[in-house]
Amino acid sequence: MKFHMFGDEKNRIMILLHGMLNPWQIWEDAAAYFSKEYYVIVPELDGHTEEEKSSFVSVEEEAATIGKYVIENFDGKISALCGLSMGGRIAATLAGMPGISVDALVLDGAPLQKLPGIFRTMIRNNYRMVTEKSRRRDPKILERAKKEFLPERYLDDYLKVADHMEDADILRIIDSVFRPFEFKTYGDHVRILFLHGTKGNEKVSAKAAKSMKAANPQTEIRCFQGYAHAQLASFEIDKWIREVAAFLDHD
Repeated sequence: MKFHMFGDEKNRIMILLHGMLNPWQIWEDAAAYFSKEYYVIVPELDGHTEEEKSSFVSVEEEAATIGKYVIENFDGKISALCGLSMGGRIAATLAGMPGISVDALVLDGAPLQKLPGIFRTMIRNNYRMVTEKSRRRDPKILERAKKEFLPERYLDDYLKVADHMEDADILRIIDSVFRPFEFKTYGDHVRILFLHGTKGNEKVSAKAAKSMKAANPQTEIRCFQGYAHAQLASFEIDKWIREVAAFLDHD
């Protein structure tokens, strides 16, 4: 794991966690905007490192690594913890760890639900196919990538991730992300925003949002009709920034 930092270290801490197969640069615009008021940290998660290979073990391992870094460098205090998809699962896990204090938790399309084995197998096979064909620079799969999960400006960064990601990483990610999630009561002081769409597998996120609100009634849910999984943060980052900035500015 590698950490990328933006802004003044004296400011409050914001952490942005990317999703599966996303390069860390997916957060560049958000980091540039929020670094005016926050010290923004963007981890380059394991299994997604561009310069050298790294292995993804589990969501819990990723959360533990980030938690250790925050405790050692910032006394465990996080003002805003934001996660997209897989990153949302890691963020929700990190927020409940001992020694970690979070003021605001922002989850976008976080899959905090167990999926039946048949669906996990389908997802694993799809991601294995996508990464394998991406490594071969298959034109059709690259066009699909630009349409479905990241803007064209990040394609070269994504290919560096795909080149280093191994099938074993994909299997561990899917198995870890879609196992049962223990919803914790973080405390009334932790403000929570849960964003999700309505298309395709966003049904998983919608169900997770309701479970999060049941455990933490202060959770604010914002549903974007007609939006696919991670569409807002990936393709409409300016709108994502406005939504999150408005939430963080409202005490």
